[in-house]
Amino acid sequence: MKARVHVMLKAGVLDPQGEAVRHALGTLGFDGVNGVRQGKVIELDLAEVDRAAAEAQVREMCEKLLANTVIESYRVEVA
Repeated sequence: MKARVHVMLKAGVLDPQGEAVRHALGTLGFDGVNGVRQGKVIELDLAEVDRAAAEAQVREMCEKLLANTVIESYRVEVA
């Protein structure tokens, strides 16, 4: 079973990487970009065959390692 985790900084948390990308886009002539938030996507190939169990397992992974839940939020997709 495949899982994908989208991790983003929570609203209100300063995103210096996103700001650097926004600035770089401006210097390249893309003046209409008012803000950029940068995140990460983690793809997992799981042995679990039960969808609910796989999602629970991935959520536990996020809480323990994949996301810093103090400053990041995450979204899990299991297919």
